[in-house]
Amino acid sequence: MAAAQCIRNPRDIASLYRDLSQFPSLSSASIGPEVTTQYGGKYSNIYTEWSQRDLDRNEQIKFCRQYIVFHDNNTVVYSSSCGNGSEITGELLSSESPSGALKAVLRGSKSKTGDAIQFLEVWDRNRKVKSINLTVLDKHGKVYEDEQFGCLSWSHSESHLLYIAEKKRPKTKSFFEASAGDLSVPSDEDEANKPVKGDQFVLHEDWGEGLVKKSIPALCVLDIESGNISVLEGIPEHVSPGQAFWSPDDTGVVFVGWWHSPFRVGLKHCTNRRSAMFFVDLTGGKCEPLSPDSSSVFSPRLSPDKCRIVYLRCEVFGPHQQCCQLLMYDWYTKVTSVVVDTVARSEDGRFEGIYTQLLAPLCWSADSQRVIVDTALRSQQVLIAVDIMTGKVTPLQSREASQGSWKLMAIDRDLMVVRFSSPSCPPTLKVGFLPPALSGEDITWVSLEEENSVLNIDWGYKTHKPPAGQENPQYPGLDYESIFLKPQQLREQCRVPLVVFPHGGPHSSFVSEWMLFPAVLCRMGFAVQLVNYRGSLGFGQDSVSSLLGRVGEQDVKDMQTAVLQVLQTEPIDPHKVVLCGGSHGGFLSCHLIGQYPDFYKACIVRNPVTNIPAMAGSTDIPDWCHVETGRTYSYQALPVAAQWEDMLNKSPITYVPQVRTPVMLMLGEEDRRVPNTQGLEYYKALRAHNVPARLLWYPDNNHSLSKVDAESDGFMNIALWILKHL
Repeated sequence: MAAAQCIRNPRDIASLYRDLSQFPSLSSASIGPEVTTQYGGKYSNIYTEWSQRDLDRNEQIKFCRQYIVFHDNNTVVYSSSCGNGSEITGELLSSESPSGALKAVLRGSKSKTGDAIQFLEVWDRNRKVKSINLTVLDKHGKVYEDEQFGCLSWSHSESHLLYIAEKKRPKTKSFFEASAGDLSVPSDEDEANKPVKGDQFVLHEDWGEGLVKKSIPALCVLDIESGNISVLEGIPEHVSPGQAFWSPDDTGVVFVGWWHSPFRVGLKHCTNRRSAMFFVDLTGGKCEPLSPDSSSVFSPRLSPDKCRIVYLRCEVFGPHQQCCQLLMYDWYTKVTSVVVDTVARSEDGRFEGIYTQLLAPLCWSADSQRVIVDTALRSQQVLIAVDIMTGKVTPLQSREASQGSWKLMAIDRDLMVVRFSSPSCPPTLKVGFLPPALSGEDITWVSLEEENSVLNIDWGYKTHKPPAGQENPQYPGLDYESIFLKPQQLREQCRVPLVVFPHGGPHSSFVSEWMLFPAVLCRMGFAVQLVNYRGSLGFGQDSVSSLLGRVGEQDVKDMQTAVLQVLQTEPIDPHKVVLCGGSHGGFLSCHLIGQYPDFYKACIVRNPVTNIPAMAGSTDIPDWCHVETGRTYSYQALPVAAQWEDMLNKSPITYVPQVRTPVMLMLGEEDRRVPNTQGLEYYKALRAHNVPARLLWYPDNNHSLSKVDAESDGFMNIALWILKHL
């Protein structure tokens, strides 16, 4: 068979990347109040925020766009966008009040001297009525805008705003630094603000990768009328508060508190950290737990009738992500119940459990009887409705009828706003009404934007079964999947090169959504395989658990089996197969070129794990090194020679003498998750064994290598490395 032609000219590749990178991603959506016209019709405004790569400015830009949806509370009658999008300058967080009359905005700016400052603004329709310089006020440090801790929550009365900020620290100075105040008689206020000598270089632990310099969060309240800001007292000293909102009667605040003693461990993408849900009473200052403190809880959401709170729960120090329980706390009876339990494995394939790090900010049906959740179902992200009384789970669309992945952005008065995308369709916005319970009706989705399907990409799901000798004896009978992309218009008898992607985690997954790198590679003329080996999310908790203690073996063999099975059924050139993986995906890529040294023609790894015992003492997630290699982690864990030897034997560094595949490494200078010393050690080992190797070093980039200049440079180097070695 003849080989298909790939785009090889760097200028053409860059042009293709620029074109496809312009598709924006929907980051948030909110639904305005329902308005009745003078003719009896009803409509709602939908406010959305998007992010987009700007290659010329080397930054992610944010812009907003509004839509109007006419409806009859059951069906969308007419919808339209309201003008063009407009860029949002400096906006870090925003939140509309419950009535929609007010909007709060956290804005970042620069002072005349170039220092970062933050403002908290309150808008009343078309005018700004409050603008508070939080930096000058100096009540606290920087406001948190991340998803892990951050919030900007209106009280139900719309008189107060709740947010999270870094707790103010005492000023410090050198033992040898003199000041005029040292010679005067200090007042009580001077004593309180007096710099502490000798504490200049004390370490303040933070929450690790993606949460650098976020150490001690504090709950802060703005009184809208007076403009006064208070930092709430009474929070237990051993927890870091976040994901907060007002209690039903506005007398206190509900929040999640993460244990930070005896020391902090990485929290981003880790839903297995000890935490509990708390209530702090503002009238008496008393703080009490609302959930047991022996597990991990997160993402609490209050029902529209203000009677119940649902939240997610996981086991502590197991896999970083796993199948979650959905729990419900009744505010008035104080009773907690399990609504949806973990699922070991599905019997019919319709529901494999809940896998998500955050519920949508608005996820309740109007009658407070159902919760809408987006979750991984095998290699797709789907929407489900959960009846909170019976625990019954109802899929809101079938896998066959809705190729692609769905994410709930908001639901209000049963009007749902969702993000839809697929490997050949960039993110688009859809609306539809939640059908009545037990009606069995299908949802009629209406697109608010024209769908921009990318031509010449054909894709589908592949199911894989491990050979008999590779079954896990403790968890037999598990299968897994991959998502396969190929150029749509292939001439007969043509074979194409294959780029294989193992995902990171290892307990995460690829879902059938828009992904820039695979799309560009496919348009260049490559087939792409995204493998969800056993251990991935969306296939039941048994699949997640099956990988523990078997990394470097089960996942590696699953990858190789998936590739071999695709070679048998698709027009792939078996002599032109390459690997591209990051983090644990880099771990697997390095294993594959070591265990199958003549199979892969090129390899690219981004911030790979290469030496597990060496990583254990330097990563922000030391528990990962223990748990994934089959051990129980505890804070008191200390090195034991036999365990360290087993970790090393499961590491790809031990296979370097067998490697012959050219390798390119891409490392982030600020990576706290997989320290760049892992990649550096592997690079030097390759060079010592005369293996062609190239190393790219990205300053000011962390584990994700997601800054626009690093991401775009990384793709171009990936494409050219592959072409060079094919």
